[in-house]
Amino acid sequence: MPTEALIARLTDLLGPKGVVTDPALVEPHLVEWRGLYRGSASVVVKPATTEEVAAVVKLCAETRTPIVPQGGNTGLVGGAVAEAGTVILSLARMNRVRAIDKAAYTLTVEAGVVLADVQKAAEEADRLFPLSLAAEGSCQIGGNLSTNAGGTAVLRYGNSRDLVLGIEAVLPNGEIYNGLHGLRKDNTGYDLRHLLIGAEGTLGIITAAVLKLFPRPRDIATALVAVADPQGAIDTLALLRERSGDTVTMFELMSRFSIETVLRHVPGTSDPLETESAWYALIELSSPRAGGDLQNALEEGLGEAMENGWVVDAAIAQNDTQRAAFRRIREEISDAQKHEGGSIKHDVSVPLASVPVFLARADAAIEKLIPGTRPCSFGHAGDGNLHYNLSQPVGADREAFLQQWEAANRVVHDIVQELGGSFSAEHGIGKLKVHELEHYKSPAALEAMRQIKRALDPYTIMNPGKVIAL
Repeated sequence: MPTEALIARLTDLLGPKGVVTDPALVEPHLVEWRGLYRGSASVVVKPATTEEVAAVVKLCAETRTPIVPQGGNTGLVGGAVAEAGTVILSLARMNRVRAIDKAAYTLTVEAGVVLADVQKAAEEADRLFPLSLAAEGSCQIGGNLSTNAGGTAVLRYGNSRDLVLGIEAVLPNGEIYNGLHGLRKDNTGYDLRHLLIGAEGTLGIITAAVLKLFPRPRDIATALVAVADPQGAIDTLALLRERSGDTVTMFELMSRFSIETVLRHVPGTSDPLETESAWYALIELSSPRAGGDLQNALEEGLGEAMENGWVVDAAIAQNDTQRAAFRRIREEISDAQKHEGGSIKHDVSVPLASVPVFLARADAAIEKLIPGTRPCSFGHAGDGNLHYNLSQPVGADREAFLQQWEAANRVVHDIVQELGGSFSAEHGIGKLKVHELEHYKSPAALEAMRQIKRALDPYTIMNPGKVIAL
């Protein structure tokens, strides 16, 4: 537990409102979204400037006090869990939009800006920031970058890593790295930006970033379709990319079970299709060119997919209300699944052509391991990322099912590895997957990671126990 002397020094640096020790106010920072972990730290610091972050980190380096950076605390792998003796560093007060350059299509924001507010700032400038995920109303951009978040538009715009031109960060020794240049070309040595993005706060604390913006969509077409099988979905995606001039922005694959969980547990949702199928796809096309008639392109493409037997039914949104209803079905799956009992999660990616093979092999292997398990498969199939979640068998004991977590992970991740995929597609490593990283990553890669960690953080104060085991 941080000493009274340390707390007094932190208070001198940040003022009374920058240091939280009241257990009731610390409590929200200890709860992990999935409920797999619970933190036990007793102090939260809330710096308001990069200089204050640097001062806190310098003090913690001096006293060898571990720091756990925390954004919106919406992570899914225990990356923001803070054990006793650590100081939680919340970026919530660093929530300013620093600058926007409409001509250069850039937006400079601090790490504590909520993702939805980043999107809003871009929209107010008649621009688009395309990163979008279910937690966008509470997650913060610093956390998004620290975990290299993906979301629903990766197919068109890329991961968080692809949406950043420059960052500002505080390194483990308390020095400030200022890379907020916004340049699109800079070949001056190692790119520290990409080293810090996706490092989950283990190599430093991202405090601000220059983000890429894009023209706002003026023409949008959205459909929810029933597909014959996962292969039909992949074939339909390829056809639509070609027929629409590669304007597919979103292509989300959903199993019937995943949709049924939403229909059962989320009020106000309804099945948009009369035909019931084992698999569905949420598809969206968008273009900054008004009057491009994407609706017609989508209709013609889906018509051709039906003739080929890939699509068996389709509903095309006729207005924004219907579009929102289609999207909501996809967005509510994670929360709705909680009502089906215990759930074992997998966030995996495989080569696009291997998606059908993975689903067939994984379903068969899990049924053999835990008979009656209900796969709740959904995700960003357009980029090969699937959330292969497993709901407990009907009537099963929840705790007994969850005790199979590691065994199920091994079965699923082995299949992913054989197919040339990744056991962590967009959620990161955090605390949950440290052993998986050791198991699947090559010795050369692991040793390089350890050397980087030791070089930048010799006292291992930055988010200890996360990502890489030393």
